[in-house]
Amino acid sequence: MVDIATRVHNHNWRIDPIVRSLIDTDFYKLLMCQSIFRNKPETNVVFSLINRSTKVRLADLVDEGELREQLDHVRSLSLTRGESTWLRGNTFYGKRQMFRSDFMEWFEALRLPAYHLEKRDGQYELTFEGKWPEVMLWEIPALAVLMELRSRAVLKNMGKFELQVLYARAMARIWEKVERLRALPGLKLADFGTRRRHGFLWQDWCVQALQEGLGDKFTGTSNCRIAMRRDIEAIGTNAHELPMVYAALARDDAELAQAPYQVLADWHEEHDGNLRIMLPDTYGTEGFLKNAPDWLASWTGIRIDSGDPAAAAETAIRWWKQRGEDPSQKLVIFSDGLDVPEIERLYAQFHGRVKVSFGWGTMLTNDFRGLVPGDGLAPFSLVCKAVSANGRPTVKLSDNPNKAMGPADQIERYKRVFGVGEQQVAEVFV
Repeated sequence: MVDIATRVHNHNWRIDPIVRSLIDTDFYKLLMCQSIFRNKPETNVVFSLINRSTKVRLADLVDEGELREQLDHVRSLSLTRGESTWLRGNTFYGKRQMFRSDFMEWFEALRLPAYHLEKRDGQYELTFEGKWPEVMLWEIPALAVLMELRSRAVLKNMGKFELQVLYARAMARIWEKVERLRALPGLKLADFGTRRRHGFLWQDWCVQALQEGLGDKFTGTSNCRIAMRRDIEAIGTNAHELPMVYAALARDDAELAQAPYQVLADWHEEHDGNLRIMLPDTYGTEGFLKNAPDWLASWTGIRIDSGDPAAAAETAIRWWKQRGEDPSQKLVIFSDGLDVPEIERLYAQFHGRVKVSFGWGTMLTNDFRGLVPGDGLAPFSLVCKAVSANGRPTVKLSDNPNKAMGPADQIERYKRVFGVGEQQVAEVFV
């Protein structure tokens, strides 16, 4: 077991770089990247860092030189032979050779493209521009770098014993959560905490705690490097990025309305009918399901990532019943800002009615609330999103308007095309 406090106290990024590998990323990024490599390889995109928690002034906390060093280190990374062998030869979701040879040859030669960094009003403006398959792979490492540099900045003046106590308290907090969760019969839970983790070593520790504490209730991790290192399942399917870019490329309102379904048609073809999980909230869950083609009703399940999770699950259950499907055979994955009380509540409401699974993110890998003076390690909402595609702005509506993004006129257009009416506003926690 790594002595995290000592490693933090003696931090030298050349020994402990924040991002250690190109596969120190979420599994769904690689799955999506292969699909994009096949279907939209020449699309030019811009990704941009967006700090929704503006009270956290990252440019005042994080040294620009250190940030550039870490980003430059990420650009120096390439797949190792062992990582390539794992991706080429491992079985994922019961399928051998999930990643095709042409994609792997491209990935093995990849170095991430250049970045653009500026300071403005206490925040960093960090952008990435280029071909979609390359630029998209910056999202997770960029977030991990900023989150861990913020953690290091807060902890840098703490002594070794103070750090030992801090991490002991944080470990006790995680273990108390694990003890509550293992009381839920039939629980299925995965680590989704890479993008806003406290740090790599801490995420790795949390995964080991879940392995020991939850046993077979713990289904795996979204982090590919940790999955390979700990010999556990890599978990993930797809994300909002796909419909956002497909929609931006639409030539008219009719193509725009069909864009979310074209994404899933391409996904189905890419994965031979495997990984059939819908993410319907990019432009509103109710409208997505109302207008969905019949073939989507047979898919395995749905991931819920914004708005009221219980309301979205009930909407999905009604939709499956209307389409002649048995909801008890469908998978519902809850993944938005979860912590133990919400997991317990959703489990109690839906266990037995559907197959329930949970993607536990920030409040697993970055819950240091109240453990340092001024609460300087409290989690905050930092994202890195595709903001344009071939020069056209992207839009996300979400089931929570506080997560919406895009130019105001385009947001109104998308609301009209997708029939989005009154939405319930909720605070964005992480």
